[in-house]
Formats: sequence, C-alpha cells, structure tokens
Amino acid sequence: MSEPHPTVPVAIVSPVRDESKYIRLTLDAMVAQTVWPAEWIIVDDGSSDDTPDIVRSYQKDYPFIRLITRDDRGKRVLGSGVIEAFNFGRAQLQSDYAYICKLDGDMSFDERYLETMLEAFAADPRLAAVSGKVYRPEDDGLVEEYIIDEVVAGQFKFYRRSAFEEIGGFTQTILWDGIDIHKCRMKGWSTRSIRDDRARLYHHRMMGSSDKNVYKGRVRLGRGIWFMGYHPAYAVASGMFRMGEKPYVIGGLIIIGAYFYAALKRDPRYDDLEFRRDLQAWQMQRLREVGQRLWRRVTGRAGDRSIAG
Repeated sequence: MSEPHPTVPVAIVSPVRDESKYIRLTLDAMVAQTVWPAEWIIVDDGSSDDTPDIVRSYQKDYPFIRLITRDDRGKRVLGSGVIEAFNFGRAQLQSDYAYICKLDGDMSFDERYLETMLEAFAADPRLAAVSGKVYRPEDDGLVEEYIIDEVVAGQFKFYRRSAFEEIGGFTQTILWDGIDIHKCRMKGWSTRSIRDDRARLYHHRMMGSSDKNVYKGRVRLGRGIWFMGYHPAYAVASGMFRMGEKPYVIGGLIIIGAYFYAALKRDPRYDDLEFRRDLQAWQMQRLREVGQRLWRRVTGRAGDRSIAG
C-alpha cells in the first residue's frame, strides 16, 4: 500500500455483479487517484464468481473501500436492479460527503479523474453532475461511445450532493440515467460531459452488452426511450444516429422498432406527465436547431459553388 493520499468529500457507490474480469481495472484506477474519496462502497449484488474476494483483497490495504454483499436475486436486473443496489449502498454511507457518485465495475480512468471533476464543480456552482467522455478499447485503438455534451456518462455519474437530493436521486426504472439529467435541467441545474484527456473514461465492455448481448441491449434501449417519454421524431433521429455504431445499421433499426412496438402495445410510460412534456419540448427544440445548422451548411456551400462558378 502507498502512503495515504489527500481525501476529498466524495462518496462513491458501485453496484457490481460478476465483474471479476474487469473489476481490478476499476480498483487499480481508483487507488491510483491523486486524491482519494472519503468512502467507496462496493455493493456485491449476488455475484457467483470471485468478485467479492477481489474486492476484499483491496479492502485490506485501502480503508476507504468497503464491501457490502446482498443476497442473490437469481439474475442480473439492469435499470431498476442497479439502482436498487445503489440505494442499498447509499443508505450505508457514513461520511459527510459533498459529492456522490455511482460507478460501474468495468471502468478505468486517468489518475487525475476525481481531481478534474472537482475542478469542474468549483468552476460552475450550478453544475449538478459531470463526467468525462467514454471510450471503449478495441483492437489497438479507442472507440468513443458518443454522448452529447449535456449528458453525463451513466458508467460514472458524479453528482453535487445538493443537486442529487433536489431531484430525488435516481429513479428505480429503466433509463434512470436519462431521466435524472432532464430533471436537473427542469430545476435549473446544468449537466456536462467534458472532453479532456484527464477525464477520459475507459469502458471495458460494449455499452448495452452486459445482459446476454448487444442486440438485446438495443431492444432494451428502444423500450426505454418509449418509457422515458421520447417524442417519436427524436426517437427516430436517435436510432438513425446509433446506426453508425456497432452493430452497424441494424442496432439503430432495432432501437426504432422497439420504440414503436412498445408504442403499439401501449407499454407503460414514466408517470410524470410534466416531465414528459418538458422533455419532448426540449427534444423538438434540439431537432430544430440541428435542422437550422444543416440548412445553413447546405445553403452556405451552395453559395460558395455559385461564386466559384
């Protein structure tokens, strides 16, 4: 064990299940930070592999790490199950923290990650939540898991405690990591993912593939955006955008198809009507802004060609 680092008022909760393949990467990244969190609770949510033993081996040397185990529910439950485990760990936090994080067990990051996030909070008192951009190591390079700048990566949600409590924490539903962002916006907070080498997040599993395969993940995403309250036009635009990611084309089509299948079945939606109306108004404004930018580009090029001719 190295000499103790400066401690910051950050509490981290990591719900994990069967993460023995990756969790050492996450543990190594955290203990290498230039500053350490006040506490890091790792909630083992019924692992059948040696995930708990790996965590215990680090816990012996790093006192800010604490393992908590839950009974096995028999299967991985994404969305509501993850937040159920997160809330279980959050209820057992003991420090007087100013920031709270939800961190996945298949991530790694630069040694200055926590320090960089705290700098972002210090620079903007209305910043509710922040993350870096997410990259997936693939072959000999990195593939960015694209998120717009207003969205915070769900793999490492870093929240100002006061903002987190104002929105009522995470909803125990599918797409909790989109609902929270828009709740912040409705209450006048800002959220941001920043592009900085010190803030890179490395995701060692393809997004949406933790439950069986990525195709099932795309179905879940399509159903999730229906539940969250997406406008149909924005759902189609989102699916078209995702066609540029693996699995190419088909992944985006699956998202769109799952959204409209859920609509035809009249599947349940998030029960806050004001939230859904505000979300759709924001989405349509974003689509108009994108359309205006594209139009300016097209008309600008046309003008350039006519001048050149």
